[in-house]
Amino acid sequence: MRTHYCGDVNAAHIDQIVTLYGWSHRRRDHGGVIFIDLRDREGIVQVVCDPDRVETFRTAERVRNEFCLRVTGKVRRRPEGTVNPDMSTGEIEVLAHDLEVLNPSVTPPFQLDEENLNENVRLQHRVIDLRRPQMHANLRLRYRVTMAVRRYFDAQGFLDIETPMLTRSTPEGARDYLVPSRLYGGQFYALPQSPQLFKQMLMAAGYDRYYQITKCFRDEDLRADRQPEFTQIDVETSFLDEGEIRRIMEGMVRAVFKEALDADLPDPFPVLTHAEAMRDYGSDKPDLRIPLKLTDLTDLMKTVEFKVFRAAADMEGGRIAALRIPGGGSSLTRKEIDDCTAFVGIYGAKGLAYIKVNDATKPGEEGLQSPIVKFLPREALSAIVQRTGARNGDLIFFGADKAKVVNDSLGALRVKLGHEKGHAETGWRPLWVVDFPMFEWDEEAKRWGAMHHPFTAPKDGHEDRLESDPSQALAKAYDIVLNGWEIGGGSVRIHRADVQSKVFRALGIDDEEARAKFGFLLDALKYGAPPHGGIAFGLDRIVTLMAGAESIRDVIAFPKTQRGQCLLTQAPSPADERQLRELHLRIRTTEAK
Repeated sequence: MRTHYCGDVNAAHIDQIVTLYGWSHRRRDHGGVIFIDLRDREGIVQVVCDPDRVETFRTAERVRNEFCLRVTGKVRRRPEGTVNPDMSTGEIEVLAHDLEVLNPSVTPPFQLDEENLNENVRLQHRVIDLRRPQMHANLRLRYRVTMAVRRYFDAQGFLDIETPMLTRSTPEGARDYLVPSRLYGGQFYALPQSPQLFKQMLMAAGYDRYYQITKCFRDEDLRADRQPEFTQIDVETSFLDEGEIRRIMEGMVRAVFKEALDADLPDPFPVLTHAEAMRDYGSDKPDLRIPLKLTDLTDLMKTVEFKVFRAAADMEGGRIAALRIPGGGSSLTRKEIDDCTAFVGIYGAKGLAYIKVNDATKPGEEGLQSPIVKFLPREALSAIVQRTGARNGDLIFFGADKAKVVNDSLGALRVKLGHEKGHAETGWRPLWVVDFPMFEWDEEAKRWGAMHHPFTAPKDGHEDRLESDPSQALAKAYDIVLNGWEIGGGSVRIHRADVQSKVFRALGIDDEEARAKFGFLLDALKYGAPPHGGIAFGLDRIVTLMAGAESIRDVIAFPKTQRGQCLLTQAPSPADERQLRELHLRIRTTEAK
């Protein structure tokens, strides 16, 4: 039997006989002595095969990379001058007494220490990719995070309760994964996008502190921080208000970072309203490591003649904002400015005006350099310099359009230049964003949609606005943001059936549709449901940030590609005719035109 893991053998074991299992990470033949770096999940140890042990040496001669091996041998100190301080096992080596090949390996598709690997190659050969030390480190970190989460919530009196994987489709059904029923022909289950309804019903049933680390599913376009199946830390509580819920949840985040990374996060986390975040950062998930802020100029531009600015100022829902880049007048070349213009075009901006500040005390053309200076009066230019706090050598970018376009484009530019030009600080900068609007207008559907979900409670006193003026209704909703990533979002829920009906009506869901889709929830609310609220954290995102990984695919054992495919198992795949018949399905094919 194994006595030790490879990475755990050290100087304390000198002269002991150990039995190790692992993989040949590298084999080196030094003309009479063969060295094998044996690797397992804990690390690498050097094994020495001496020709005096004939059978062991013959076995070592045929070992190649990734052979699965068993080694029994004596731990000894490495010869003077060969100690490797970069390895935990660098002081010792194991003199092999017995070496067994448990399973040979074909030549692997890539070396484990190879850099700049194509991601598709990695995902196609994921078993080999998962052997890489970095992947081991990422998945071990993920394990430490989940255990820290469980310990924290257990100490706070939360119960881990499972909710169903097979449920019914929701109003966002276009993004549900549907599962056909064999027993009920023509009917379908849906995989949950969230345990939202079930955890609310658990609150109505009296389980006042619930949590679950659970899989969720969403059939949507994917990005680096999205997967069709993802893992949530799902939480719900009863009888607590917004502030009390946030206090417990940020305590969890602090505890996890301390336990998993020995990192101290601020106590308490700073809080911004949604309106403040959009005004200052152009984003509801601002990266506070970057001190740059947007400056609103909309009111200033209502009296200028410059058409680009004046049109945006007079536009319903328009905005003019400035982004000051300290030292940007000298650090940004003309090509880089042109590149910034192309960059904001991705977000719908039609252009990107700018001013270089040569002398902040001279608001005219002699102090400010830009094609737009001649179109703006000195009073407006002086006010721009004053409001932005511009100094000599700075560069000011301007956005003028609908508020969403300005926020999206300048907000993204702020992050881009903040990191590229050295304005970003290091460390962890969490915050809460609160007081979200209840609804957002869907321009395509010409109706209101829930900004979070339709079970979010309005702020006290905003109930009447649900029907009279939905645009002014704010929600008891809160997101937790870390270094520019939203890692969790939640809200106080609606616990009264009459308020829930008002929200459904504002969303265009009539009583008949609400009864058909949510009757079980509405009934639960009628039986004395308590005030309740909760949050869901994205476990994959949290671990990605902690690991410093580029994508959540680097912290998931078997992820999908950005197109939702598993290159390892070749899923999704066709179903055979017999399976389809049992599920009462038929594939409709169309002839190519």
